[in-house]
Amino acid sequence: MNRCIVIGLEVHVQLSCNTKIFSGSSTNFGAAPNSQACEIDLGLPGTLPNINVEAMNKAIMFGFATKSKINERNVFARKNYFYPDLPKGYQITQHHAPILVGGEIEIGEGENKQIIRIHHSHLEEDAGKSLHGADGAGIDLNRAGQPLLEIVSMPDMFSVEDAISYLKKLHHLVTYLGICDGNMQEGSFRCDANISLRDNASAPFGTRVEIKNLNSFKFIEKALKFEIKRQNALLDKNEEIIQETRLYHEETEQTRSMRKKEDSHDYRYFPEPDLPTIMVNQEHIDEIKKRMPMLPAERIMKYCQQWGLSDYDANVLVSVREIADFFDQVMDDHSRKLNAKLVANWIIGQLLSLVNKHQILFANSPIGVKDFADLMRAMDSNEISQSAGKLVLEQLWEKVGNVPEIIKQNNLAQVSDETALREMIQAVIDDHPTQLEEYRSGKDKLFGFFVGKAMAASKGKANPSILNEILKSMLSGN
Repeated sequence: MNRCIVIGLEVHVQLSCNTKIFSGSSTNFGAAPNSQACEIDLGLPGTLPNINVEAMNKAIMFGFATKSKINERNVFARKNYFYPDLPKGYQITQHHAPILVGGEIEIGEGENKQIIRIHHSHLEEDAGKSLHGADGAGIDLNRAGQPLLEIVSMPDMFSVEDAISYLKKLHHLVTYLGICDGNMQEGSFRCDANISLRDNASAPFGTRVEIKNLNSFKFIEKALKFEIKRQNALLDKNEEIIQETRLYHEETEQTRSMRKKEDSHDYRYFPEPDLPTIMVNQEHIDEIKKRMPMLPAERIMKYCQQWGLSDYDANVLVSVREIADFFDQVMDDHSRKLNAKLVANWIIGQLLSLVNKHQILFANSPIGVKDFADLMRAMDSNEISQSAGKLVLEQLWEKVGNVPEIIKQNNLAQVSDETALREMIQAVIDDHPTQLEEYRSGKDKLFGFFVGKAMAASKGKANPSILNEILKSMLSGN
């Protein structure tokens, strides 16, 4: 039986803050176990949490980007449950008064575009981490207290493809905004997936099962596909789907039961007594709005309409914010108007090729905006050829010198002097009288032959447009 799939996702985004959400402990990844957990993170008696304002600011930025309602009144609560990596027995989170309500993420393209609604997004602290090895099990509390923004979608995804598309769009957005580093291997972006099946699109929702702590797009896809297959098999046998939390195991590519799924009343939420109601006034919200970068969709529209780029080029440039910022800064160099298509092609082609070759982030490229703009001007003005431009770019990467110095040192400047070009072309014509006669008798294709010979005579340095113009005139006997 072909049943309808319903998926909702709870995505945990670790906010890029230097300190934890309620303490001054460092958030750096990779420190020795339990070296970055203070008394507040452990909830020891006599300690008081203090809100990290930067975490709230980053959540507000996400709210602007997703058209969410930003709540001025924020209340934190205690979510009570026991787990080994939560030694204080509760988690400080938001329940009835989250910082963001509503919102949307658009997925798909063209006729396949659809809106995935966001129910709400709330701030909370992360738990610690259980470690299992040959010598036994242990608890690392470095992660305890890390600032999280949990983004809870509506059950608007009806296929595994919808879910993956939503997650990738969300991942791109939070990294583009700079509120999360997006490192899934380190747990900075992970999700819990809720999935259920029903007989048809108008039938009531089925019993939902949660798959916990998924931290790669590949594993999320495999976990969802396995769970769909498992639930379908149970329903085919008229067996009951149990509401539970399951874990995905990479080795077996299967999910298995972790615990019975709790409802909200099982957590005995109550207002956090050590944190007052936090008011975010409109003036503060307006100040955060000023920090907002131009969003990806706006940038794509600008690149296509203002600069005449293709959808493909615009999407590649916007895929990483640092790339888009670099393009904007190059184009904003008003000392001379640049060819946007040339700039885009060289960023997407040559510069990204070097970045990938050296396996570094684009943000760490040694080539600055001014040098790159100077190179674009040199090629656009035909001072140097594009083949020479590749040599200049490579030497800029090696920090050999600036653009004018590299051009001079390597004698790369193109010959544009008409007198010199005429002398060179005349010598080529004199050396090939047979081809000249054939060309003048109607064999126009021989023009390419003469271009090649002339370029070879100039050792590739002749300005192509000027050379072609003079050559055409001289071959015609002018």
